[in-house]
This record gives sequence, C-alpha cells and structure tokens, in this order.
Amino acid sequence: MDANKMNVGGLLKKLLPYVLPYRWLLTLTLVLTLIGSLMAQVNAIVLDHAVDSINALQQAEGGFSWAQAAKLLVTISAVLLGKEVLSAFITFGQRYFGENIRINVSRDMSLKVVERIMTFRMAYFSSEDNEPGKLQTRISHGTMSLSNTVKNFFVDILPLFTSAVMALVLMFVANVYVGLVALFIVPIYFIITVRQGTRMKGGRRVIFRTHQTINNGIMNIIESMGVIKSFNREEVEKQKQAVLQENSTSQQKHTRQLSFYFEGIKTFVEQIGTVLIIILTAYLVLTDYPGMTIGKIMYHVMLFSNVSAPIRQLHRIYDDLNDALIYAEGFFGILDAEHEVEKSGTYKTEPHAGMGFNMKNVEFTYPSGTHALHDLSLTIEPGKVTALVGLSGAGKSTIVNLLDKFYTPDSGEITLDGVPLSEWDTQALRENIGLVLQKNHIFSGTIEENIRYGKPSATTEEVYEAARKAYIYDQVMALPNGFQSDALQLSGGQQQRIAIARMFLKNPPIIFLDEPTASLDAIATEQIKNSIEAIKKDRTVVIISHNIGQIVDSDAIYVLEHGHVVQHGTPAEVYHQGGLYKDIFDASARSMNAELINQYIKS
Repeated sequence: MDANKMNVGGLLKKLLPYVLPYRWLLTLTLVLTLIGSLMAQVNAIVLDHAVDSINALQQAEGGFSWAQAAKLLVTISAVLLGKEVLSAFITFGQRYFGENIRINVSRDMSLKVVERIMTFRMAYFSSEDNEPGKLQTRISHGTMSLSNTVKNFFVDILPLFTSAVMALVLMFVANVYVGLVALFIVPIYFIITVRQGTRMKGGRRVIFRTHQTINNGIMNIIESMGVIKSFNREEVEKQKQAVLQENSTSQQKHTRQLSFYFEGIKTFVEQIGTVLIIILTAYLVLTDYPGMTIGKIMYHVMLFSNVSAPIRQLHRIYDDLNDALIYAEGFFGILDAEHEVEKSGTYKTEPHAGMGFNMKNVEFTYPSGTHALHDLSLTIEPGKVTALVGLSGAGKSTIVNLLDKFYTPDSGEITLDGVPLSEWDTQALRENIGLVLQKNHIFSGTIEENIRYGKPSATTEEVYEAARKAYIYDQVMALPNGFQSDALQLSGGQQQRIAIARMFLKNPPIIFLDEPTASLDAIATEQIKNSIEAIKKDRTVVIISHNIGQIVDSDAIYVLEHGHVVQHGTPAEVYHQGGLYKDIFDASARSMNAELINQYIKS
C-alpha cells in the first residue's frame, strides 16, 4: 500500500471516471456555482453604494431628507432580500445536485470494489494485510472519504474559490494597490496550509493503520467470544485493545495539536490581511485618492472577506483531502491489484461422470510461507471414491483447495478430464464441483435461501427434496416459520446439514467432502453417510475424514505426511502395508473402544 503513494492530481484522475457519468449533474452544479459566486459579491457592492449615498444625504445642501432616506433604505432592503431569496434557491440546487453526485459516486465505488474483490484469488485473502477487519476498514473508510472528496471539490471548493477569484478581480478593478495586498496574503496562507498537510500526512497514515488493526481486533473478539469466555480471558483481550486504543489516542492528539498550531498561524495571517486592507483604504480616502470613498473602505473589507472565505474553509477541506489521499492508497490499491485477479482459462464442457483429476510433481507454498506440498503426485479416478488420509497439517485440505482452483501450484501440473486446470474456465470448473467443508458458511437469510444457494433456479420442491436428503427437512418444518426461519439461528450440526443440502441441490459430477460430518451427532452422521453413499454413485468423490468408518469403503486411499504421499492403494492394501495409515486406523479403533463395543454387540 505504501508503494502506491497518492497525490492530489493522481487522486482526481482516479475519481474522474466515477464523476463523468453524472456530467449533467456536474454541469448544473457548476452553472449554479458561477451564479452563486456572482451573488456573493452583491453585499459588498450594495454596501459600497449605501455608505456613499447615506454620506451624500447627510452632506446635501438644504438638509437631510427623510423621503430620500426611506427610498434609499427600501431599495437597499429590496435588493438584499431579493438576493438572499435567490441565493437560497441557488444554494439549495447546488447542494442538492452536488450531494446527488456524491451519493451516486459512493454507490458506484462500493459496487466496483465488491465486484473487484470477487475476482481475486484466494491467496489475496490469506495475506496478513488483507484480513477481514482491515479490508473492511479500507473499503468503508475509503468509500466514505473519497465520495466526500468529490463533494468537497465540486460542492465546497469550487464555489468558494470562484467567489474568491471574482472578489479579487473586483478589488483590482476598484484599486490596484488594495488588490495587490489581498493577492500577497493569499499565497502565504496556501504555503502554510501545504506545509501543514506535509507535516501531518505521516501521522494520518499511522492513524489509518491503527484503525485497521483496531477494527480487525474487534472483529476477532466478536468471532472468538466463546473461546474468550471459556478461558476467562476477557481481561487479556481488554488489555490488548487498551494498548491499541492508547497508541491511536496518542497519535490523534499529536496530529490535532499540530493542526491547531498551523490553524492559529493561518488565522493570524488572515487578520493581518484585514488590518492592512483597512489601513490602506483609510489612507487612500484621507489622501483623496481618485475613486476612493468611505464606502470603498467597507467595500474592500467585505471583498477581502470573500477572498479569505476559502482560506477559512481550506484547512477543513485540506484535512479531508489528506485523509482521502491516505484512504485512496488502500482503496485504489484493491482496485488496481491486477496481479491478484483469479486467472481463468477458456475450456468448458458439459458435466459428465467420467471426470477425474491427475496431479503430477506439484509443489505449493501458502502466502504465509508454509510449504504445504512437496513434489506430490496422485490420481483421482473418474467415478471412484478417493480418500485423503493423514494427520493434521499433512496437506489434505490444500489438495482440495488446489483442485478447486482456489490456489495455483508453484510448479507441477494438475489436469481435469485430461485438460490442464489452468486452461479450464474457472466458473465452468466450479459448476462441476460440489464442496462440503468441515465448517461451512451460512449466509444471513432464510433457510430456503441458504439451500437455494446451491442452485438459484431451483423450485421450492427441489429445495425441500434436498433438505430431505440431508435429513434436515423434518427439523426445519418443526420451526415456527419453517423454511423461512433465520438460518443463522440453527445449531452447528443443523447448519452443516444445510450445507450438505446445498450440495445435493447442485448435484455436481465431482464432490469434495472435507470432514462433512464433523459437527454432527452419531445418528445424524449415519443418516448423512447413507445420503452421501446414494449421491456417490457414478460420481468422482474426494473425501477427507478422521472418521475411519467413512473412508474404509473408498476405492483408493492416499496417505499424506508433511505434504508427501507416503502410502497409496485400496484401504485393505494400505492397512496391511503397515505404517501411518495402520497407526491412524488402530488409534481410531482404540479411541472408539472398538473391542468393548464389539462385546456389547455380541452380548
């Protein structure tokens, strides 16, 4: 992220494609801005003429005339009130159109980044910098800050600076010397503001990163609440957050202190400008300089106020802009991550039963640096059940991840149906695969919606039939709202059956089962095992399970250890070879008290 430092020009260039679709709204906003800037000068012009007219009335021969004074005051009031009414409509339109641009841009950017993330390979999400909490911060803060930048630039900055330029032009027209004084003050203020931004940018970047870490930590606490409470580690987690919050607080205080220091200097410079304008115009009036009257004193002071208005607002807008520059690095870092896009081939085929995999000399290392597979070769024959067995960390789930193209191998070759996996269209590949994991994700929504995720076009009856096959139908119907119940309220075992029902509904020719019954009780496990047995027929199945009962009837077993295949054959052949599989098998039997269970059965 740091490598992609953003500047103002680069930021506006990045934002322009999101603004251009709303060019008509933008044009209306700019037209209203121009009119509003002209209207902003009316008060100074009216005040100039009012002061000189009142002064002339007082000095008129024959004495003061109330009739003329009343006419003058009515005229001034009518002009000023009419200007305010017109300005109110102009300001409303300008802000309304400008806010519409901001809202539309915010929506488009949010959709774009979500669409972009969907194309990334799984390795992107395995990186420490892309943990869920950090990504959420980069996206949410980035969208909000960048859309506010659009508003600041087109709704706030342009009106202010257009008004300032017009006021400065009027000052020069009235008196060059006064105009030069105003023009001299403005760049000094800009220099101070730019210096402020430079000094504070590093602190803002630290604050942003701290916010990412804090948000990620809070998300981890929420997800791990059961573990935290079971170990009575509330105080430990509280202290971790306290340290992060203290660092963030300290950095924010330092950054704000620096901001207040610069703002104080800028306010002082602005007041110096006002004093100089008053002194110079008063001097010119007293020396009877041509065109300079008492009214011109107020005229120039008010015009300088219009010149300094953006100066008074600039620090806020500049602060927001600097925040946007920091957030833009993370946000556009996501959109510009071309190398993270999941590569897809073009090969497609209709699903069929004779689809098998072949892995040859495959090496794979996770982004974290874990070398998971070493020169691994195996064959998953079409229409057969292949079991992957091994201790935790042996590489079993990694193989499934590679076969589903979640990751790509460092070297070696993987083929499906005789075609290299890299040449397969990724969506076509995954349409042919049904995946049931040890822990499956349940989306926020109804039970029916979650099951239908396996096949969006499925009929209600098809959804119900999938639920029956997963032995969850009766339990769902017993709920007050049946299939319209909230799926997140189900137990872990019930959620696992929902995931299995999705797979039944999808009905693919290839099935990956990674500990599919880990969250189920013994009876549910037996029910699901019977359902899976039915769906295995004429399909290519890869199963990972520590439950020996689920793999002993496999057609082939590959035993893995530290990313290597150490044994291969039918379950009986591999068992009689001795070695790791026999150790796992015997340990499983002992853990189940198989001998004692056998005695119970015989008795």
